[in-house]
Amino acid sequence: MIGQLNQLNAVATKREQLLAQMAIAWLLHNKGVTSALIGASRPEQIKDCVGALKNPKFSSAELEEISRILAHQQQ
Repeated sequence: MIGQLNQLNAVATKREQLLAQMAIAWLLHNKGVTSALIGASRPEQIKDCVGALKNPKFSSAELEEISRILAHQQQ
């Protein structure tokens, strides 16, 4: 699982996002998802999460890479 997180983090870094920001953007990319609830205990965490909106679109290559990484997690 650590390997998958590192791979996903590498994708996020290429997108100039934190992993949490990419995860929120990825969730919202799904047409069946209308909102994402976040939890925060500090104001800066809210700012970090809002950073997901700076780069909400994914290239087809990014989506394929994320799908490949997540598919390995389920095996």
